[in-house]
Amino acid sequence: MNKKLYVGNLLYEVTDEELRDFFSQAGTVISASVVRFHDSGRSKGFAFVEFDTEEEAQKAVDMFNNQDYKGRQLLVSEARPPKPRTFGDRPSYGDRPPRRNGFRRDYQGDDI
Repeated sequence: MNKKLYVGNLLYEVTDEELRDFFSQAGTVISASVVRFHDSGRSKGFAFVEFDTEEEAQKAVDMFNNQDYKGRQLLVSEARPPKPRTFGDRPSYGDRPPRRNGFRRDYQGDDI
């Protein structure tokens, strides 16, 4: 079973290949991918490395967590599954509808 690790506190210049070569000291690396912004392609400063076995992944955590890599102290841990994304994170308006341009939608105006 493959095991994925989170690698944080990376330099922005680190590439997938450099990360793969570095972590291959602990075992067989299936994949190494630096997470990047979609629009600019710039690194976000963290990556995911996937190992062939859980034993190799644990060895990598033991070897590289809190170790220096290119002048930065790495944070290496087991990757957690992403949180489900919902659209319910928007502010609540209670029982009233949200206002648009300062006016309520159901406002009809005064008859004068």
